[in-house]
Amino acid sequence: MSRELHAIVLAAGEGSRMRSSLPKPLHRLCGRPMILHVIDALAELDVQRVVVVVGHGGDQVTKTVSELAPEGLRVEFVEQVVQRGTGDAAAVALSAFSSVEDDDDVVVLPGDTPLLRPATLAELVARHRDREAGVTLLTAELDDPTGYGRIVRGKDGRVSGIVEHGDATQQEREIHEVNTSIYCFRRALLAPALRRLGSSNAQGEHYLTDVVGVLYEAGYPTHSLTVVDSMEAAGVNDRAQLSVAEAELRDRINERWMRRGVTMWDPERTYVDTDVELGKDVTLLPGTVLRGKCRIAEGCRIGPNAMLEDTTMGERAVVGTVHALHATIGSGAFVESFVTLAPSVVVAESSRIAAFQSLAP
Repeated sequence: MSRELHAIVLAAGEGSRMRSSLPKPLHRLCGRPMILHVIDALAELDVQRVVVVVGHGGDQVTKTVSELAPEGLRVEFVEQVVQRGTGDAAAVALSAFSSVEDDDDVVVLPGDTPLLRPATLAELVARHRDREAGVTLLTAELDDPTGYGRIVRGKDGRVSGIVEHGDATQQEREIHEVNTSIYCFRRALLAPALRRLGSSNAQGEHYLTDVVGVLYEAGYPTHSLTVVDSMEAAGVNDRAQLSVAEAELRDRINERWMRRGVTMWDPERTYVDTDVELGKDVTLLPGTVLRGKCRIAEGCRIGPNAMLEDTTMGERAVVGTVHALHATIGSGAFVESFVTLAPSVVVAESSRIAAFQSLAP
């Protein structure tokens, strides 16, 4: 019988470096909360369920994820009341797995890695199962590994442990292979290994990273997969990192649409949210911003410097420098520049709206 796959998303941290009243997992990238990008990636695997560990702002995170999670994906929530580290968070999450067969696998990853690709997760799980590993972790090679946990290997080449930057010796800090905090564990081995964790480290916490060393010392296979593009595993801890991650995600979105037949005069000045849908032969002029669930049909032209949010455009419609919110623009319509369309406005098919107007329903 094949092993089932489950996932744990760690999202209980305070995220104090964001300097925000909004819980860190809910900060948006390209219109979608950060944690939802992580869950979206998991949804493309054959995952039986996802357990999200919440803490700070837990009610808000639970409500948002419940409303926006991919349809058909089973998502559950557990609360880490006191933040005692990632090892404790994983132990709390396992309380939701009482009915899971011991032979199953569980992916554990943080909720602040929105650039992780589904294909990379799939490859991690495949390697874990092919090698019958106790744990397989995703690693990255960085030119500047400052702040990251270093990967330590035994004489056999297997991962023997992970040393956090604050606990690393000078020799260990010379290592450029780092931990991404993304793992695939054999579920039966994870719980007993977590019970053996101590807190004698710089933070006084239970590190999930220490499980790797526990399993290695116990003789279980401990393997790794090095991610090709280290940006995939980049965590978001402050507004600057959020901006970098959003720029990377926006580049991916724009490239995907251009390869599907959308023209962008200046992709670096074109902003398309994750949930936007574009038909072929759409042309987006510089400064165009498409937010929310815009639906743009085939052959439309938008811009320059247009902002549309949750707006629908029929085939071959054209808008200039227009601001539209929850509006509907019929096929073949032409809305000239400096027009504002208020919510629920409907522009009739093949009609023309002259410049310098503000239309209400």
